[in-house]
Amino acid sequence: MEFAMVNFTWATNLKNAWLQSVWPQLSSPCFWDTASIILQLGFVGILFLHLLWNTVDSFRNHRRKKEITAGEKYAVGVKFGLSYKLSMACCILVLGTHITMLSMLQNRSEAQCKSKVPVLTSEIMQVVIWAITLFTLYKIPNKKLVKYPWILRAWWSCTFLLSLGSTILEAHFIISHHTLINFVYLDEIVGLLASTCLLGISIRGNTGNVFDVPNGTTEPLLNNDEKHSESKSTSLYGKATLFQLITFSWMNPLFAVGIKKPLDRDEVPDIDIRDSSRFLSHSFDESLNHVKKRDQTTNPSLYKAIFVFIRKKAALNAFYAIISAVASYVGPYLINDFVNFLNQKKNRSLVSGYLIALGFLGAKVVETTAQRQWIFGARQLGLRLRASLTSQIYQKGLLLSSQSRQSRTSGEMMNYMSVDVQRITDLIWYLNGIWQLPIQISLAILILHTNLGLGSFVALATTLLVMSINIPMTQAQKRYQSKIMAAKDERMKATSEVLRSIKILKLQAWDNQYLHKLESLRRTEYNCIWELLRLTAVSTFILWGTPTLISVVTFGACVVMGIPLTAGRVLSALATFRMLQDPIFTLPDLLSVIAQSKVSADRLVSFLQEDEIKSNVVEFVPQDQTECDVEIQGGTFCWDAESGSPTLDGIGLEVKRGMKVAICGTVGSGKSSLLSCILGEMTKVSGTVKISGTKAYVPQSPWILSGNVRENILFGNPYDNAKYERTTKACALLKDFELFGAGDLTEIGERGINMSGGQKQRIQIARAVYQDADIYLLDDPFSAVDAHTGAQLFEECLMGILKDKTILYVTHQVEFLPAADLILVMQNGRIAQAGTFEELMKQNIGFELLVGAHNQALESVLSVETSSRETQKEVPDADSTSEDLTSSTELIHTKHESEQNLCAEKTGKEGRLVQDEEREKGSIGKEVYWSYLTIVKGGALVPIIILAQSTFQVLQITSNYWMAWACPPDGGTEAIAGMKYILLVYTLLAVGSSLCVLVRAMLVAIAGSLTAQKLFTNMLHSVLRAPMSFFDSTPTGRILNRTSTDQSVLDLEMAQRMGWCAFSIIQLLGTIAVMSQVAWEVFAIFIPVTAICIWYQRYYTPTARELARLAGIQLAPVLHHFSESLSGAATIRAFDQKDRFTDANLCLIDNHSRSWFHNVSAMEWLSFRLNQLSNFVFAFSLVLLVTLPEGVINPSIAGLAVTYGINLNVLQAGVIWNICNAENKIISVERILQYSNLPSEAPLEIVNCRLPNNWPEIGTICFTNLKIRYAEHLPSVLKNITCTFPGRKKVGVVGRTGSGKSTLIQAIFRIVEPSEGSIIIDGINISNIGLHDLRSRLSIIPQDPTMFEGTVRGNLDPLEQYSDNEIWEVLDRCQLGGLVRAKEEKLDSIVVENGENWSVGQRQLICLGRALLKRSSILVLDEATASVDSATDGVIQKIISQEFKDRTIVTIAHRIHTVIDSDLVLVLSDGRVAEFDTPAKLLERDDSFFSKLIKEYSMRSKSHNSLAKLQN
Repeated sequence: MEFAMVNFTWATNLKNAWLQSVWPQLSSPCFWDTASIILQLGFVGILFLHLLWNTVDSFRNHRRKKEITAGEKYAVGVKFGLSYKLSMACCILVLGTHITMLSMLQNRSEAQCKSKVPVLTSEIMQVVIWAITLFTLYKIPNKKLVKYPWILRAWWSCTFLLSLGSTILEAHFIISHHTLINFVYLDEIVGLLASTCLLGISIRGNTGNVFDVPNGTTEPLLNNDEKHSESKSTSLYGKATLFQLITFSWMNPLFAVGIKKPLDRDEVPDIDIRDSSRFLSHSFDESLNHVKKRDQTTNPSLYKAIFVFIRKKAALNAFYAIISAVASYVGPYLINDFVNFLNQKKNRSLVSGYLIALGFLGAKVVETTAQRQWIFGARQLGLRLRASLTSQIYQKGLLLSSQSRQSRTSGEMMNYMSVDVQRITDLIWYLNGIWQLPIQISLAILILHTNLGLGSFVALATTLLVMSINIPMTQAQKRYQSKIMAAKDERMKATSEVLRSIKILKLQAWDNQYLHKLESLRRTEYNCIWELLRLTAVSTFILWGTPTLISVVTFGACVVMGIPLTAGRVLSALATFRMLQDPIFTLPDLLSVIAQSKVSADRLVSFLQEDEIKSNVVEFVPQDQTECDVEIQGGTFCWDAESGSPTLDGIGLEVKRGMKVAICGTVGSGKSSLLSCILGEMTKVSGTVKISGTKAYVPQSPWILSGNVRENILFGNPYDNAKYERTTKACALLKDFELFGAGDLTEIGERGINMSGGQKQRIQIARAVYQDADIYLLDDPFSAVDAHTGAQLFEECLMGILKDKTILYVTHQVEFLPAADLILVMQNGRIAQAGTFEELMKQNIGFELLVGAHNQALESVLSVETSSRETQKEVPDADSTSEDLTSSTELIHTKHESEQNLCAEKTGKEGRLVQDEEREKGSIGKEVYWSYLTIVKGGALVPIIILAQSTFQVLQITSNYWMAWACPPDGGTEAIAGMKYILLVYTLLAVGSSLCVLVRAMLVAIAGSLTAQKLFTNMLHSVLRAPMSFFDSTPTGRILNRTSTDQSVLDLEMAQRMGWCAFSIIQLLGTIAVMSQVAWEVFAIFIPVTAICIWYQRYYTPTARELARLAGIQLAPVLHHFSESLSGAATIRAFDQKDRFTDANLCLIDNHSRSWFHNVSAMEWLSFRLNQLSNFVFAFSLVLLVTLPEGVINPSIAGLAVTYGINLNVLQAGVIWNICNAENKIISVERILQYSNLPSEAPLEIVNCRLPNNWPEIGTICFTNLKIRYAEHLPSVLKNITCTFPGRKKVGVVGRTGSGKSTLIQAIFRIVEPSEGSIIIDGINISNIGLHDLRSRLSIIPQDPTMFEGTVRGNLDPLEQYSDNEIWEVLDRCQLGGLVRAKEEKLDSIVVENGENWSVGQRQLICLGRALLKRSSILVLDEATASVDSATDGVIQKIISQEFKDRTIVTIAHRIHTVIDSDLVLVLSDGRVAEFDTPAKLLERDDSFFSKLIKEYSMRSKSHNSLAKLQN
């Protein structure tokens, strides 16, 4: 004990010796005057050098400037900004104070320097410099300066520091010597206020002046951004004054609108030009180029680029953060003085008490104002970084090479944009913690050292120990975070694939299997999330218990060392520990966010460094320098540079201007790849590719953008009515426009989902034609259209409107080959044959195989036609045939196309299928909160969590109360009990409170994770069980946004946000209880202030809520546009539309930024006002405690009240912040709940109606009075269909576009339900059985061949029902056995997303394989062979005939020969049965539709047929 006392005495003496040696120098008035003189002399020296440099520079450039400015002198009108006027007023005020000081040198107090020379010198120099400053300000308008000169801003900052130091010194003297305030001190305070204002102006930097010149231009304008000046004028933030920026009152006009009615998108003001995505994208590119030049690398570091991009704004934020951190520790420093004042009130004047209160208040005002500025600045910087990174990801996505594209799925890239970018921008929020942390700890230890001597070093050691524990925990968090992101990528990839192929999954009855797959992926993700949450709960326990742990250890060390613990010292230490709690609390979050952002940044770096399409693959030659539009010499190309075997080899090709080149060949021979190499999409191994002229491209799989039909055709070009009419007529779209509810303004669903395959193909052909390009690359453009439309497209489009253009077209229809100037026959990646049709027929090498297959098909048609007409006298002549064809075309066109009516169903307004995303309006319903809180165990955990937190708060207050009450008020008084006993009680209370935190943290983690999982499962089941109409009218982006961004909020944030609402309210109530227990009079001010706070919150909430909702729904279009652009990247590049799509992306980012930025600003608007109100309450409490007579209150307990009151503003703002934040985040719950209660399809299984295992045995399909409509208010699409498809027969279904063919197929599978009538299969009404039972017993080969990411085996047999032998057998029958055996992995060969590494024809054969495996009694073929060549088509038809000879086959086909050998043909027209009979009987009647269709086909093939006969 004696040793400890000696230690403490030694420490105290050392401290006093330090203060005696250093403090007198710092507190010496002459020291400050001398420092002022040195600073002023330095300033004058810099000013002189600056003027000298300007003089030399102007002399050197005098003649040049004279020439430039000659004739450019205009009368300039100046509109002075508030900032400029304020700076003039403040400078005059400061100049006045120094003149006053000069006149009152004799009346200076003891606090000022008595030596006249330094004082006089200092004041004279101040007057001179401030006069120069005023003169400089006066000259600013003449110089047309938009910003203040840097030297002026530096001077104002230094002046503020000098003024602040001088004022603090004077205040310290008045308090310590109990003197009265004199006039000189008031003069200094006025000078401090003026210099504070100038400091703010110097930080802002802008004069605010606007210069008008006669030509109408207005300055200031940003370089290269003149076109954005309009948007700047409508930006509230951009026009804000300095005062409005500090108080956020520039938001007032928006609140005035929001309180009256729910905000609409158009009512949200524009963002400032510096926050616009175009400006930011350009700035980020400049940062990348800066790093590239500096490091002399072609692959600049993303981290360095981000640093360069944010450094200026981040430095300003850091400045505000440091000021806030320093000011926050003034309170704990003053507590000991305040308690001493209360103990010695009878010996002290009230003025010193009021000055202490003023010190508290001033520090709180500076702290809260600076805090609001750095928080807002961090949010704004986050917005800027997010916009720039999103833009970078989008641009990269458009330029990815084919190899890179295969290694990155759409789901992954969507995650980069939605999740990873958010994680990186979250770091900006925590960035200031990096430099705040050491400052806060240093200040805390300094204050503790002042009060506790060597005990402070124990506190420091304990703090560092606790922080070191975070290192392994953070590393573990990083590991879990990486696992979560990987699991999320897998789940999002699978979810995206399921949503994209949902129709196939429903038709194949695989939806349940894929639902289980998604649930399994989610379970993996959930396990990782639970591990992370559990670790976070332990981390929370450690950190909430840290302040009490540090205080117990520190006080224990003080007792051991014999350092006396007075009430004032203990309270100051407790207040400091509470302040220290903040950096320790934020440290794990900071480390966690750093870990998360590092993982995300690494992922982005990896993505942004992927290979891009090489711009030098294709050489562009001016048209006047060559006759060839396309020229390839010695070309070798591959999709995968690492594969070793080229996809195309030895390609040599010359296409002269105006030539028509047809490309044909078997499935997988390299036809599409040849077009891709011309486009520059493939990796060029060797050779040259030269292009002359603009190009247009029509891909094999139609790529249709969301929007209306006209927008898809114009594709960014201006509307020319005559040209548009010619284009749509040539592409056979006029009749379709008549069918559409809003003509060509009818909105197309996502991926053209509400259009038939033929319509989508014709729309994209029209898009290419309207471009009026020089070169056309058409990849199998006729596969998805019927025979008549195909012929019309070929004649009117290719050979008509494009007759003078260079065209390369891939086709499987041999009838379109004779018209070509050059035919290329592809085989195994080489051009096997090249020549005209006649030349190739004579070569007799391989071309005749394709032609032969076509001939066989034609022979089958002609033989049926001939046999059926033996009784007819003669065939009508060509003219009559032509008339009949015209009449048949008119007869068959329908008014109600099946999928079109979906459009009308969802619309009513002008043909819109996809409506704007629904958003709730008004306050968030209590049922949303209730659903979230009670979905797990009926909410039983919630009261336990609240009880645990309440117990923690009570125990913590009790422990602090105990220390304040039990410790002696000063060193001369004995404690009520031994210090060891006092410390023991305090330790027990501290341990109890920490255990409560552990219980609470674990329960929050459990409740949050279970709730998130339950909500996800409900949403997933609801979405996958929704009818197809939901997917037709809902963009995938909306669903993915909920399963990605919103689900992330539920997984990792929502429970914490809701918990913090309750915890902060409990903390605030505890603080109020402590303060009111000391002086109940506080309620006199607290109640009205609380009422004002509530009014502010109610005024704020309607606007903020709608802004949050708008921000939520405006993120989906960004993701949706990215998703669409990725799928059509090749088309966008081919049309040279990268810039237009990038601009569209920037506009969508700005739309989201507008709502988000103003939502954040609204939060700061509210927080600033609540902070100032709580400061007012705190100041009132202090004044009350100072004013109350001695003996009314216990000084120690009053000190405790102040200890808690210091954090009142933080707690009060925290309550509002947490409530607002929770309300913003609860919108994610609201959005997920929206998709958790969707209308569902019929049950998958009905227990009472289970089917026999062999159903359907025969396969008879009986339609009785069948009517189908897509909505109650719409007319029927199928009208009174009554017919029977006999079992084990082949039935062909034909009809023009919109006749109802697809709807009939959908009705069989119950994708749409009958409004009247029935479909009976083998005696069972399909409406009475479960959907899974029905769909699993039927087979379909769809029009759009779909493959899923995975393996060949998984694509053929996802349910794992068949053996490898059965699968190999099926592959051999499908002509794919050899191809799969050639791959190393055999059945486990990789299939990438969308089956992109397989040709369309190969995908179609895989779909055939699925049907062969299933071997159902009923097989439906929906244009199943549209994407394969005639030879492969013949093979497929033969396989189907053999394998399904005793099955019912229903075929929809555009190729006549696929239905000519059917047992029955059903002709649909306008949703009704037009004809239904055998082909022979239908051909006997000249007036039958089927007969006219056959004539048309045979006439079209006549020219080719004659050539074939010549060859034979």
